[in-house]
Amino acid sequence: MNKNLGLLDFRWWKTVGWKHLVAVLVIVFCVFPLLYVLSASLNPGGTLTGSNQLFRSVSFQNYGELMATDFPKWMLRSFYISGVTAIGTVLMAASAAYAFSRFRFKGRRASLTALLIIQMFPQMLAFIAIYLLLLTLQEIYPPLGLGSPLGLIAVYLGGALGANTFLMYGFFNTIPKELDEAARIDGATHAQIFWGVIMRLVTPILAVVGLLSFVGTYGDFILAKIVLQRPEDYTLAVGLYVWASDERNAPWSLFAAGAVIAAIPIILLFMYLQKYIVSGLTAGAVKG
Repeated sequence: MNKNLGLLDFRWWKTVGWKHLVAVLVIVFCVFPLLYVLSASLNPGGTLTGSNQLFRSVSFQNYGELMATDFPKWMLRSFYISGVTAIGTVLMAASAAYAFSRFRFKGRRASLTALLIIQMFPQMLAFIAIYLLLLTLQEIYPPLGLGSPLGLIAVYLGGALGANTFLMYGFFNTIPKELDEAARIDGATHAQIFWGVIMRLVTPILAVVGLLSFVGTYGDFILAKIVLQRPEDYTLAVGLYVWASDERNAPWSLFAAGAVIAAIPIILLFMYLQKYIVSGLTAGAVKG
């Protein structure tokens, strides 16, 4: 009897048990940095090297001091830029994907191929061109020039159009065209079909594209650092970097508190939209 139990335990560890062990190790590996940052944010006047003992002292002093800095302005600016970019990306990509999916026009396949090829080049190759372009626009139309949040939003919208159009294009192809024909027989226009029929059926992919766009712009540093010049126009990523750039005198406790608060909206957004993430990403990959 004991021999059979031992054999069963060995088989369980061989097939399933080791997976649990790996999962526990991965969870510990992922959670420890989060706990370390949280502990540093609750340590008043602490440093990163002085926070080796987790939760040695717990105080919300850093969070109170954080509100007296430029952090609230940076956070509101990040919400504004990320929100406008997410909405604009969804509308632009949905319109382009609907046109490629439903209409047959000359140059359609070449346009899709061009979008795909453009996305193959790293974004870093365009940094100098973006800087010079915005510098020129600043002399012609300052609201879209260098140092303008609207200029940064325009850069984000242009860079996100290709990949998101392809993602939505695959999802739009899964919507039966018979629905369009039925609505057209009832006298609906293309705009009515797009807004009243198609957009209601592609909610999962809209949520996924909006979420990815918001998260990507919310945490972007390089483009925001290039475009935004004045401290009052900084986003969260750029502002926190300025704090951490001075290794000797950096306010690491405030930096940790800011990182914790900055992560909360993203966590809440993921939790709210998680029901759309799997369906939105997988449905568009089934049919191209």
